[in-house]
Amino acid sequence: MAVSDQWPEVEIYTDGGCDPNPGPGGWGAILIYDDYSKEMSGACAATTNNRMELTAAISALRALKRPCRVTLYTDSQYLRKGIAEWLPSWREEGWRTSSGDSVGNQDLWRQLADEVRRHRVEWRWVKGHAGNPRNERADALATEARQALASSGSGGKASDRKAADGKDLPQVEVYTRGCALELDEGGQGAQVGGYAAVLVCGETSEVASGAWPSATNNAMELWAVIAGLRCLEERSRVTVYTPSKYVLHGATQWLPAWRERGWQTRGGKLVKNKKLWEELGRAVDAHAVTWRFLPQDERVGYSQAAAQAARLEAEKVKEEKGQSE
Repeated sequence: MAVSDQWPEVEIYTDGGCDPNPGPGGWGAILIYDDYSKEMSGACAATTNNRMELTAAISALRALKRPCRVTLYTDSQYLRKGIAEWLPSWREEGWRTSSGDSVGNQDLWRQLADEVRRHRVEWRWVKGHAGNPRNERADALATEARQALASSGSGGKASDRKAADGKDLPQVEVYTRGCALELDEGGQGAQVGGYAAVLVCGETSEVASGAWPSATNNAMELWAVIAGLRCLEERSRVTVYTPSKYVLHGATQWLPAWRERGWQTRGGKLVKNKKLWEELGRAVDAHAVTWRFLPQDERVGYSQAAAQAARLEAEKVKEEKGQSE
């Protein structure tokens, strides 16, 4: 008898969607083992139908604590065909399509491939909204998660339901600033960068700051947010205050489409600061994030403290470079 024949048998029903697409989305999954069943759901403020379908499958498989024989039911042709027809050739071609373009949603397809390797998965397609009670329930979970996110005003990915323990997420405010200083007086040369994030939780606050020997202002504004979110040791409900419309618009409007197109712009060019945007996407997905634009000239103490810390970090590096020359 093969080892896999002794693995537990699990049925999984998944669904995901957006309204509108792209836009706020939700996903749902039902895991069934013997007489036990578990419901899971989550949401994201800026995503696509396809990403939610993928996330549902990834999250459900990831919830299995040991290798299983899985029958996974989905009404997504994108998910079914991706697994059954496209994935093997994508791998062989270095995650490129037959036309040579980067595979869309590559980050999630890679995660799904990793999860599938842990199990023995049989994929079954079911017609959506055709009366299958478990498919309908997965759809309802996805819709409820999306609507709950919209009503809460949150801007990040929702976690699995926490109704069982009734605990609310910790609430944190993060004020971020970045800056880049020219090394010479002409304003046309290399730049050094500084970043800072002030994290405020209740009556306590802390500062995370640092510098890069070579950076742009946009890169530092991005890294300030990433550094701030990385300081959080547990999933939290975070309000990020940024003076950068580049960061704000990227996080709330552009990011889902970039992921969908394999980190290419609408014109087919590689997204600038791609690695930083990937890092930001992962950091945001770990929390429930709301974004707020805070102009640089608004005299908010925490924002001013972040700006001062970022500049001091950049000035220290600039001075060090000047002394070494």
